[in-house]
Amino acid sequence: MMTPAQLFDLSGKTAVVIGGTGELCGAMAEALAGAGAYVILAGRSEEKAAVRLGVIREAGGAGEFLAVEASERGSLEGLLAGALASRGRVDILVNGAGANSPTPFFEITDEEYERLFRINTTAVFTACQVFGKYFVESGIAASVINVGSMSGLIPLSRVFTYSMTKAAVHNLSRNLAREWAPNGIRVNTLVPGFFPAEQNRKVLNPERVAGILRHTPMGRFGGAEELAGATLLLASGTAGAFITGAELVVDGGYSAMTI
Repeated sequence: MMTPAQLFDLSGKTAVVIGGTGELCGAMAEALAGAGAYVILAGRSEEKAAVRLGVIREAGGAGEFLAVEASERGSLEGLLAGALASRGRVDILVNGAGANSPTPFFEITDEEYERLFRINTTAVFTACQVFGKYFVESGIAASVINVGSMSGLIPLSRVFTYSMTKAAVHNLSRNLAREWAPNGIRVNTLVPGFFPAEQNRKVLNPERVAGILRHTPMGRFGGAEELAGATLLLASGTAGAFITGAELVVDGGYSAMTI
């Protein structure tokens, strides 16, 4: 029988975390590094990555930063090439780049609509194409973790376009899980509940915060570090070996609440 440490051991694995310079995916990257994976933080801000990598290295982990424009195919292809040049292989892909907006429905412009789809949906779709082709052709039993949203499961007020983009990510994840299962590639969606982060602070006014907390049985927001367990379960080809096409919800009970 395997020990818990063995079940979640990611030693020798390389994880590319797109959006790893952000708060939630940065915490996910820390968890992966803590389990032994070499973590490539992919994003725009080298400064933010340096801070996160400092934390990872201080804890005994290892990683590096690679710049990426997540919605551009050429940039994602460059990211894969850079990761392979550095590590020789990639085993885990986290798609976590994201943007949000509280614009009232009748005021949403074509530009904003297209921007959110480009960042939240096209970036995931294209990364799955670029990295997925590599996984299939290389015969790697990879884990793909797409970061979804509670609004991808149940429409939330004031984030119309965001909800649409995340619903598309959830659908894509299930479809790819079915498509790639014969190749041993697992695709799952990690679904955070309400976790204060850079992209959603603009919509968290006092009235909305009070409504969220009333609807959350645990009565509080989640902390980024509380995504660690779910991340490791989905990333591990041992502990999570039979998990694919799943939506793993980490929400303090929000989705269990009805009235």
